[in-house]
Amino acid sequence: MELKIKNGGIRLDKALADLTELSRSLANEQIKEGQVLVNGELKKAKYAVQAGDVISYQLPQVEEVEYVAENIPLDIVYEDADVAVVNKVQGMVVHPSAGHTSGTLVNALLYHIKDLSGINGILRPGIVHRIDKDTSGLLMIAKNDQAHSTLAEELKEKKSLRKYLAIVHGNLPKDRGVIEAPIGRSEKDRKKQAVTGKGKPALTRFHVLERFGEYSLVELTLETGRTHQIRVHMAYIGHPVAGDPAYGPKKTLKGHGQFLHAQTLGFSHPQTGEMVTFTAEPPAIFLETLEKLRKQSQPQNDA
Repeated sequence: MELKIKNGGIRLDKALADLTELSRSLANEQIKEGQVLVNGELKKAKYAVQAGDVISYQLPQVEEVEYVAENIPLDIVYEDADVAVVNKVQGMVVHPSAGHTSGTLVNALLYHIKDLSGINGILRPGIVHRIDKDTSGLLMIAKNDQAHSTLAEELKEKKSLRKYLAIVHGNLPKDRGVIEAPIGRSEKDRKKQAVTGKGKPALTRFHVLERFGEYSLVELTLETGRTHQIRVHMAYIGHPVAGDPAYGPKKTLKGHGQFLHAQTLGFSHPQTGEMVTFTAEPPAIFLETLEKLRKQSQPQNDA
């Protein structure tokens, strides 16, 4: 499909979103995948379009996805008229996709919470941020568009509090540290993320809570929210998250995926502006594994 620019001066991705049925994020994806041409040439999303430019673009194939309410047990830690906080179980996908059409957090939200923001459309109602399928823990859910915009802006400005617990491989040399390394899509494996000079800025703070010799219990604080950020950063410094099937070693702790839990979530309430903070205990497999590691690391007394 083609369109001709009448008024220039705005970014290519915004022009596409304004003048076509594509969303801004989808326009970005199409540009990155080389599906958008400006006067027959590839351009980046930040390219400022000029009057008279001819933009050629492809409409992505529509994926058939179910968006139905499902009576799935859901741990709602907090809820009021504007926001909810849920404790997602390990193994649950956040929103439906072609590979996961049911059993997602969104399916559960549609059943348990009647009012959800519509900013992200029917695909991700109420979803302000995400955590991976096999990461457990706390997520904020917006119940109206005003709350969604306020919460999303706070995340963007790095004012929200997001602390994770992880069991990682190895014995970190320092008790505290900062990992600051840009993250983007891996050039070797497009399904994975990696530390790359072409990536976006990413910063993770870590604090070692316990040491077990071959493993450590670490508290991690996100300053940014890149895809797979903690998993990529910990692997980058040589201490991958235990059980991580994508970024960790095969010889690891037995579980249901990575031992990573979003334990603490804090944000300014969208109505009152008051800082509210929530915590959630890690899942049973996480706590049981910790106890085993503690027992194994204790000195054995001679009989």
